[in-house]
Amino acid sequence: MRNRDAALDGIRAFAALGVWLLHVGSNTGVMYREGMYAWMMARLGIAVPIFFLLSGLLLYRPWARAVIEDTPRPAPLRYLWRRVLRVMPVYWLVAGLGLWAWSSLDWLGWVKWMLLVQNYFPDEHTAEGLYQMWTLPIEMAFYIVLPALAWALHKWARRGANPPVRLLAGIAVLPVITVVTVIVTREFEQPQLALLLPYHLVFFACGMAMAVLSVWIGHSKVIDSLAPQLLVLAALLYAVLSTDLAGPRTLTLPTLSQSLVRISLEAAIAILLVAPFALASRPGSLRQRVLGNPVTAYLGRISYSFFLWHAPVVTLQLKLTGAPPFGGDFPSVAVVSFVVSLLLSVGSYHLIEIPALKLARRRSAPARPPAAPAPEPAVPAA
Repeated sequence: MRNRDAALDGIRAFAALGVWLLHVGSNTGVMYREGMYAWMMARLGIAVPIFFLLSGLLLYRPWARAVIEDTPRPAPLRYLWRRVLRVMPVYWLVAGLGLWAWSSLDWLGWVKWMLLVQNYFPDEHTAEGLYQMWTLPIEMAFYIVLPALAWALHKWARRGANPPVRLLAGIAVLPVITVVTVIVTREFEQPQLALLLPYHLVFFACGMAMAVLSVWIGHSKVIDSLAPQLLVLAALLYAVLSTDLAGPRTLTLPTLSQSLVRISLEAAIAILLVAPFALASRPGSLRQRVLGNPVTAYLGRISYSFFLWHAPVVTLQLKLTGAPPFGGDFPSVAVVSFVVSLLLSVGSYHLIEIPALKLARRRSAPARPPAAPAPEPAVPAA
């Protein structure tokens, strides 16, 4: 389990680096130039579906185990409390600094941001340096919905003779919700729906299905033997994702067909990248050594802080250097923003995230039974 979790941390690290590189490329204008490299940089947003899939995998797995192995289900309130302590403290710090420095929001706007509901008010001004935060309300919405969703899936799966299959069948409904939402978004010109959970539910569903398989079948020899081919196929699909088939690389809205192609390719790539580690963990394999080594695993552990810090750091750097919009120097912005974001991430991880996680574990751990009284001696001590 340790090696598997380390490799998944490594995937998270590379996803966070992908988001950082995407934003460095967009802010310096490199992403909008001609050529395949620019197109492939523009699709580094694939990191977001990977994050969502990992959330579905890791958070739903205890509920899947409860169905398949008849273990106790997580307590919803404890689970939600841990999620709040995992996400909110560092977010409040970074978002608060960004809003203080670059926003003109009134107190109600601040409340919306502090409660992670800003996606539900898309017409309001977005603070500079916080443009990556749009993913967090979607994550939080999934966290809140998951206990009820897991309860419904539990009831559904327990009514039949083959609970794992019924679980997978129930989870298969969730991508349909995404397809319907995408169609409504594009056909009725409602782009704000792309900021809500239903639009991205397919990625969480892929992770939830993978959680079921990880409990049900454990280590898959087939996936283990095909792991190199799966990773190569993911790279090939990423090349396809980098073409016009998946829509424009600017903020221009894609067509319905482009949106469906993009979501399908992103889901397939995320599955192909994560499955060799979640369903076929093998400590001695090359893939495990690359992603599960101590350096990448540590970067994965601080990746949430890195995700939060990198955008305001890039914004501040460009303001201090006086770079024109989309005209900054890519190498210098990349190097400075990476180093500064990394240092800030190490600090916030150890000073904020770890204490919050310890508090979450302490509050959610069951109380220890009182110690039994020491037996009375048979004769008085001399």
